[in-house]
Amino acid sequence: MDPLTHFLTGACLGRAGFNRKAAYATLAMTLAAEAPDLDVLWAFRGPVAGFEHHRGITHTFIAAPVIALVTTAVVWLIHKIRTGRFRSKPTKAPPRWGLLWCFALIADLSHLLLDFTNNYGLRPFFPFNPRWYAWDIVFIIEPLIIGALLLALIMPSLFGLADREMGVKRTLFRGRGSAIAALVFIALLYAVRNAEHAHAINLVRNSTVTNAPILRVSAQPEPINPFLWYVLIETPDYYQTATVHTRSDQIDTDSAENVIYKPPVTTSTLAAKRSWLGKVYLDWSKWPIVEDKGAIAPPDYKVDPPDPNWHTVEFRDLRFGYPILSLKPSDSALAGWVYVGPQQEIEGIFMSGTEQKN
Repeated sequence: MDPLTHFLTGACLGRAGFNRKAAYATLAMTLAAEAPDLDVLWAFRGPVAGFEHHRGITHTFIAAPVIALVTTAVVWLIHKIRTGRFRSKPTKAPPRWGLLWCFALIADLSHLLLDFTNNYGLRPFFPFNPRWYAWDIVFIIEPLIIGALLLALIMPSLFGLADREMGVKRTLFRGRGSAIAALVFIALLYAVRNAEHAHAINLVRNSTVTNAPILRVSAQPEPINPFLWYVLIETPDYYQTATVHTRSDQIDTDSAENVIYKPPVTTSTLAAKRSWLGKVYLDWSKWPIVEDKGAIAPPDYKVDPPDPNWHTVEFRDLRFGYPILSLKPSDSALAGWVYVGPQQEIEGIFMSGTEQKN
């Protein structure tokens, strides 16, 4: 999920009652809820390095206790600076460092749960099991979740202002009820989306959208509307996409416009699959398309190929072919390109408009 959702989730977890047990609980849980995304720093070594390590070791069960410990240490340092250099008011609850570590661990695990719900997925058992797991029920940015979490954090402050204007005594630990309500709302949203996700897949499997044998079906979430799904269908020769409305049991697809034939295997695609990007991409992708685009330069590579035998091979994942993720129908989010020379050597690797430098 997006960083804002993770931060807000950690803050709501703290407000849900953990802040009554130990000082700095909300701070620790807010930081720990986003801490696994520090793996984005790998992007400084290039787009492929960032892609390889995103949702890697920091998004695993084995790393969660360590991340919680580091978060607790950061909060301890903040506490020392606060009490050593500044006069600070007594905290409403005592700082209990063991409990803070437990709370930070819970917040870290909330990050894993949120990332598991979308279709990018994560590898929670890495390095023992490199398999990617994805629930595919929530879009990577879900306004309903963000709105519920924001309301849970903002409304208690607004009510507090009203109480002070009326001379009402300030309530300690205000906001527990609204925080719990937001978390319950998210759980209910998951339940609805999970049911509609299964319903979308069953609708397609029991339909006549294609005459070819269906090998597999996958439903990808749209934001806000839990009754709207972007569905992928695989047959022996081609893929077909469809828009499924589960409330009305309607399937919108076109056998001409929404069919993607499986590209042929060429010597260039075989070489590209053995490249750094190829290995990383195919390890992650569940619906990969590896296509030899011919003697053209990769996007944002402004030099014409010096030889007609230099080919660009595109890697893309059909899960991210939604219109909502693309500026135009030919765009594909999270695509990558490998530039293959006449002797099948790798001449360049590109992602996110940037060349990966070894």
